[in-house]
Amino acid sequence: MLRTIAIKKNNQLVKDIDIVQLVSGDFKWYWIDFNQPTDKEIEYLRDPLSFHPLAIEDCIHHLQRPKIDYYEDYAFFVTQALNQKSIKREEINFFLSRNYIVTFHHKPSTEIDDVWNRFSQSANANQWDPSHVFYHVLDKMVDNYFPLVNQIDDKLNEIDENSKGRSMEALLRDLFDTRHDLLSLRHTISPMRDLLYRILNSQRLTSIQGKIVYFSDIYDHLLKLTEMIEASRELTTDIRDSYISINSNETNHVMKVLTVITTIFMPLTFIVGVYGMNFTHMPELTWKYGYFAAMILMFLIGVGMTIWFTKKGWFK
Repeated sequence: MLRTIAIKKNNQLVKDIDIVQLVSGDFKWYWIDFNQPTDKEIEYLRDPLSFHPLAIEDCIHHLQRPKIDYYEDYAFFVTQALNQKSIKREEINFFLSRNYIVTFHHKPSTEIDDVWNRFSQSANANQWDPSHVFYHVLDKMVDNYFPLVNQIDDKLNEIDENSKGRSMEALLRDLFDTRHDLLSLRHTISPMRDLLYRILNSQRLTSIQGKIVYFSDIYDHLLKLTEMIEASRELTTDIRDSYISINSNETNHVMKVLTVITTIFMPLTFIVGVYGMNFTHMPELTWKYGYFAAMILMFLIGVGMTIWFTKKGWFK
């Protein structure tokens, strides 16, 4: 689906203009949004917009790494938004020039829809320009990163406290799933941070030179997000090591108890084995009270060893 909006020379806002008319018309600037475009609509990138084939190829083959490419009279940006439900990356591409901005995305974008509605309903639409639109979309994208990072932080606190008394296996499974989500966030936010750094230090993006302070604010947010992700990753490592240590201690305790039980039964098994050999010349076998004496002896040995191990603290 294609949608267009433009500002005339007299600062009048008009919508849904044919792309050919936009390119050949006398407009102050315009915005074209390729929202889940068809193959036929993608051809407009070649004609009449005449974008570079490499940039068009990057649009078609989505999920590129965030980057910026400079062409003769425009810059091409690859950015990545995050789906709020699945935490999957969704690519949004920009063609930015002084007199137009073209957005391209294969999936619906709440960020672009929000800025589109704000711009089209703004009473001061004449104060907007392509770089203004670009800033607002980027700002919305980065703002939408925060709920996902905060959500993971809350999940880690829940795993750490384990207030629901869940099993260690379930906690570790959730912990590793959370680490995977953090890795996905890191693979999106870190390249976006690098992209903003390049934008701030570029001498070729003359259209945004007057808005550096705004893009610096987005860069600061990305730095904060990066720090939050790294802190969460360190926390997952600490929680994992703690649970593994607890599990190891519990295993050692079980092994110690089993060892004690085995040790107690060793002399009893020896006595039973000796008198179970049934040799003919074993005086104790014909003794009237031999059975009772053997049982009492084994009982005393068992009780004595239990008391001794208890004093040694092996049952704590």
